[in-house]
Amino acid sequence: MASLLFGLVAALCWGLHDFLVRKVSQTAPATTLLVLVLLFGTLFLAPFAMIESHPAGAMRGMGFAIGSGAAFVMASLGLYRAFAIGPVGLVAPICGAYPLGSLALAMAGGRTVSGSEWLAVLLVVAGIALVAGQGGSHGAAAAGGRRQAILWALMGAAGFALTFHLGQTAARVMGELSATLIARIVALALVSAALVVQRQSLAPALPKWPVLALMGALDVAALGLVLASGGLTHPEYAAVSSSLFGVVTILLAWRFLGERLGPVQGAGVAVVFVGIALLGAG
Repeated sequence: MASLLFGLVAALCWGLHDFLVRKVSQTAPATTLLVLVLLFGTLFLAPFAMIESHPAGAMRGMGFAIGSGAAFVMASLGLYRAFAIGPVGLVAPICGAYPLGSLALAMAGGRTVSGSEWLAVLLVVAGIALVAGQGGSHGAAAAGGRRQAILWALMGAAGFALTFHLGQTAARVMGELSATLIARIVALALVSAALVVQRQSLAPALPKWPVLALMGALDVAALGLVLASGGLTHPEYAAVSSSLFGVVTILLAWRFLGERLGPVQGAGVAVVFVGIALLGAG
């Protein structure tokens, strides 16, 4: 139950975070926004991580934490780009399907997969197909935009699955705050390097710094909760329940951005989240 609870609280944080991503993603390049979000998140987290006690042999988790940070860059760029192109109702269910990757990684680690979990996989895949196959816009350009949004969202989902798997492994060895901080520093370094290579300026994103600071705090809180479950029974359940962030994001977009779902898309979203809930119940 603790893993599920941690994941649900993380879902609330990420739901609001992704709603804010949707609002700011078209105001500046994704790399520029992400640098500031990671910077603020690192600054918020650092004081707490510094006072965390470290178990013997903590350095053994360093490689996993570094890998988690690199995977988080992949996930975040996919998420930001997908939200910049496609509507929440298309992007959120696909990004929220990362428990499929978590399940695959658990299988690779030798865990037996039950029949109910296979059913959940089929429901999630079917729901994604319904959402991705429908759209509120028409025409070749709109279709091309949907295809790009789907590909970026899939990249985000794969990145999140790797982030949580590697991060939870690191957290079990070195502590969740330290693992999260190292992952954040690695991610910040990688995105900053990309910013320099692309010769992009932070200027377009600076006017949005209060929103980006809030996003950084929400993101760190959510990721910290999921990684903290690494030492609990069934840590993958935190990753599963946190994927319900899409429900929060979609409801906020419906309420404040006026985004609507067609009946087929609505059914697809429902099927995705039924599958995710079944996966968590398994």
